[in-house]
Order: sequence, then C-alpha cells, then structure tokens
Amino acid sequence: MPQATPGQARVVDPILSAVARGYRSPKAAVASVLFPIVPVGLRAGRIISFGPDDFKLVNTARAPGANTKRIQFGYAGENYSLVDYRLEGAVPNELQEEASNGPGIDLSSNAVRRVQNTMALEREKQAADLARNEARYGAGNKETLSGTSQWSDPASDPFTDIMDGKESIRAKIGERPNVLTLGPKVLTALRTHPKVLDRLSTASDRPPATLQQLQALFELQQIVEGEAVYHDGSQFQDVWGKDAILAFTTPASMQEMGSPSFGYTYQLEGRPMVEEGYEERNANSWFYPVTDAYQPVLAGATAGFLIKNAVA
Repeated sequence: MPQATPGQARVVDPILSAVARGYRSPKAAVASVLFPIVPVGLRAGRIISFGPDDFKLVNTARAPGANTKRIQFGYAGENYSLVDYRLEGAVPNELQEEASNGPGIDLSSNAVRRVQNTMALEREKQAADLARNEARYGAGNKETLSGTSQWSDPASDPFTDIMDGKESIRAKIGERPNVLTLGPKVLTALRTHPKVLDRLSTASDRPPATLQQLQALFELQQIVEGEAVYHDGSQFQDVWGKDAILAFTTPASMQEMGSPSFGYTYQLEGRPMVEEGYEERNANSWFYPVTDAYQPVLAGATAGFLIKNAVA
C-alpha cells in the first residue's frame, strides 16, 4: 500500500479553513495590492514575465490560403519555489471553560484569526523587502530624494515627482501605473504638502487632503497606506518605511489569464488551511495549526517606480 502524502495525512477543519481563507488583516494590506495572490497547483514552476514584445504591432493581414500568424503573450522567466509556513494558535482549556459560559465566544476562530494576523505581517514584510529593494529596479525606475527634494520640505514638489514616475512606467510598459503605496509618514507629508493643497483648493484654511482627493489629483485607481508595523526588539518600525512605490498591477483573475503585472504572490491551491485542532494534556490546551505555502515574486520591475526616502 503506498504511503500517504503529508497533505493526505492531515485532517482538515473545513469551517476554520474557511475562516482563514476569508480573513484579511486590516493593517497588512499592501502585499495583496502590489503582489496579488495567484493560486497555483504546483509548489515549483516558472514565473510568467512580460517584455516589450507583448506590445509590438502585428500585421494580421492574411492572403488566401496563407498560414495564420500566431502570437504568445509572456514568457517563462525565473524559477519560483513555494515556501511552506505553519503556525499554531493555542486555546487554554481554562479560557475555553470561561468562554463557554459567555455569549457565543468562539475561541478557536479567534485563535485562527490571531495566527492569520501574525502570518499576514510576515508576508507583508517579505513583500516590502522585495518592493523596496533598490537593486531590483533599473536606473529609470527609481529615485532617491534628499534635502529640500523630500516631501517633508515645503520647497519640494511631490506632484512633479509622482507624475514623472508615472511617465517612466508608461514609457517602459505602455501602461500607466494604477497604484501608489505610501509609508505612513509619507502619506502624512503628502496630505499636508502646500503644493498639493494648492492644487486642491485656494482657501486659506485647508484641511489635509483625503485619499480620494489624492487619487483624483494623481489620476490613480488606488492609493494605499502601508500601516503595518513590527517590533525590532527595541522599538516599532514601519514595514513600508519612508518610501513611495508606483506600480501597474492587475487583479488575480486577470493574472490567471496572463496579464502583465508588477508582481504576484504564487500560493498553493487550497491554502491557507487549518488542520483539525488537537488537545495537548501537558499544556492543558487545544492547538489549531494553520499552514500556508506561497512566494511573492517581482515579475516586472519596469512596471514599478520606487521613490526612496520620500520624507526625511
């Protein structure tokens, strides 16, 4: 009799798995925008990349009896290999006993959500490290600000910086970016910058610009604040730092059909998955393991523009 695979050996909790798959951390939101999830059936494969050939003019005229021309979009780029992640949420029996006397408190679902928060923060940090890495961008797709050019200085011109970044992307891929991600301090500087407010209103007493106003001003579909923070052992740090990133991204449903995008997160189908909880008598607790398998990839750095140190 053949030995069971690890996936076959696990007993899955379908209800808690539905909780895990439907949950999205409100703070760790940028990874899903810059690197939308694309389900894959294999743990390893080739990254689908795109280049200028996808935008070439093609003469589709055909003479009678002649062969029809063929085109293929995208090409197999670097290899990807999914990484397995696993974390357990603990529910002490003492707390479960207290909850059973309360108004419908479901500690097992709460434990899974807390685990999801932790795993989402890890994925957010991985995405930030990838997207904020200057070495991944060409010379025409990045800019480092300093001194009076930083948006925290009223003499700077963030409108020109952003519009120039948009044009740099359009010149490379034939598409304008649709997303701008900002660290919290960067968003604050942008919302209160005098030159931004000048374009929105001529009044003397002007409130900070809203995200909707900024989206309309910069002609972007979405502006996302990177709110996630992590503790480095001594203090809290912003995951997305002081950077701004313009990008052209497409939703997962379009990526599955082969649309170009700044990046994706390849995730194994059926993940995340919650295994059936088990009791450990020594700890007098129930444990709920959550497993995932994914890898964020930067598929097209030319579809992004990195502005480093946007504020001081």
